[in-house]
Parts: sequence; C-alpha cells; structure tokens
Amino acid sequence: MISTFALFWALCIVCVINMARYYSSLRVLLTILRDCDPLLYQYVDGGGFFTSHGQPSKQIRLVRYIYAQRYLEHHDEAFMRRCERVRGQFMLTSALCGLILVSLLSMMIWY
Repeated sequence: MISTFALFWALCIVCVINMARYYSSLRVLLTILRDCDPLLYQYVDGGGFFTSHGQPSKQIRLVRYIYAQRYLEHHDEAFMRRCERVRGQFMLTSALCGLILVSLLSMMIWY
C-alpha cells in the first residue's frame, strides 16, 4: 500500500523540479528577448529580472504578456516557441501547486 505522506512528498518534489524548469526556461526566454527585441526586453526589466532590485511591476508585465498570448503577434519564431513553452510550464506548475495545496488541506482534515 502506498503511503499518503510519501505520495504527498513525491508530488512536492515533482512541483519543485517543474519550478526549476520554469525558471530555467524563463532565463532562456529573456536571453532570446534581449537579442530579438531590445525594447520589449527593457519594458519587462530584462536586465534586472532575477535580481533583488528588480521591479515587480515590470516583471508582472512579462507574465501578463505571456499569459494573454500577445507573443503570437511577434516577428521572431524562436521567441514565440519559447513563450509557448514558458506558458505551458507556468500552467503546469500552477496546477501542481494548487494540487499540493488541496492535498495538504485534505491531509490536515483526514489526519
């Protein structure tokens, strides 16, 4: 029989791995963006995106840009493919985090 706690921790590990993949893909996306569209790179604070002095309002712009699929109007195919990948990973990671929260709440009620 599978332990509930082991299953929960396995789900947490999968979520952390997907978060790392999302982080890595986002870094590659910003590198591609710096080369293909410098104005958009400045608009989303590409240089300071992963620093402690980054501007969260500009970082949210990139999330909204990708979530709303505004990248479909972009001229660079590599950038569009990378945005699609980042969007898919974001949706997957969000769903996994939601599943972890539901699992945690159900374990608190059950036990």
